Amino acid sequence: MIYDFAVIGGGIVGTSAAMHILQRCPGRSLLLLEKEGGLAQHQTGRNSGVIHAGVYYAPGSLKAKFCKEGSQATIQFCIEQQIPFERCGKLLVATTELELARMDALQARCLANGITVERLDAPELRRREPHVTGLGALWVAASGIVDYRAVTEAMAKVAATHGAEIRLGQSVESLEESQLVSIGTSAGSFQARVAVVCGGLMADRLAQLSGLAPDFRIIGFRGEYYRLPEKNNGIVRHLIYPIPDPALPFLGVHLTRMIGGYVTVGPNAVLSFAREGYGRLAFNAADVLQMLRFPGFWRLARKHLRTGIAEQVHSLSKSGYAALYHKYCPEIDADELLPHPSGVRAQAVTRDGELLHDFLVRRTARTIHVCNAPSPAATSAIPIGRHVAGEAAELLASADAV
Repeated sequence: MIYDFAVIGGGIVGTSAAMHILQRCPGRSLLLLEKEGGLAQHQTGRNSGVIHAGVYYAPGSLKAKFCKEGSQATIQFCIEQQIPFERCGKLLVATTELELARMDALQARCLANGITVERLDAPELRRREPHVTGLGALWVAASGIVDYRAVTEAMAKVAATHGAEIRLGQSVESLEESQLVSIGTSAGSFQARVAVVCGGLMADRLAQLSGLAPDFRIIGFRGEYYRLPEKNNGIVRHLIYPIPDPALPFLGVHLTRMIGGYVTVGPNAVLSFAREGYGRLAFNAADVLQMLRFPGFWRLARKHLRTGIAEQVHSLSKSGYAALYHKYCPEIDADELLPHPSGVRAQAVTRDGELLHDFLVRRTARTIHVCNAPSPAATSAIPIGRHVAGEAAELLASADAV
């Protein structure tokens, strides 16, 4: 069988793309391929579950646009699909004079992005969050929490009702483009007229298989989380974030209320030696060799050596990790931190050693590649899916015209 569309990747972005393609092109055939035994097994199912409002992203960027649209669209989708969510709001807490200065710039960015924000002084911060201390904070009411695995499963059901065929355990090993896109997997081969590739941690490798010569590589950063004991379930009322360093794409260790009723602490950001390895000792020789051969990695390492060493030290020491949140919540002792699953962020890095801060989508005559989609991709998945669906419909129309 020749499919009209094939989507590679069963995370939230790929599943959203499949759902939106069939909503835009009803009656067309679509195959969704996922290499794992279930959907949302990597970045989608291993994050903090935050519905971001769009605070941090450069005005005019895809992240700023899609995150703001996605926040509202995610909540609407959850209402329609009866998926539990909570709009609990976020406090970005400044604990030093430098962070207060950064808070000014962050507040200006919120306003530029059309995000409603309220500035709190130290007494008001303490009134709203008795266990949190700081010199001031930004209050963003639009932020919330959800289980993105549940959202992905619901998207898959919607796609299936529109005719999507979903096949699990299909690791893509070849991707050749001519009059059709031929996809070879570990379990078979398939053909499609248009392919959409949402490879996450493997985005650069899949782009290469398709004939693209990407000028970036995916570098994995493991984010380690801890869970607080049940007695601390009510320690915060909102999401508690530090003021981030604008030079880095990571938001810092934060306290996150989860849909399950508990609170997590994290993530940090340590270099991962296995793209899909979630333990401290995870190691994949092929992943490491490819990383070491990429000149952009060494340039990145030189720029952020001190930060990288500090993150590694904090990873190895609970007390060091605790110091990252003690500056705004000193009541939680290091010995209270319980194990919680970690995640790996797929971060595109250029040959110059620059971190790509925006989403990146590239295409060939018959393929569309979502090349860089780290956080806030889960929040932004619905508008990303719509965008990709529009491009896929254009490619299919071009193919029909031939």
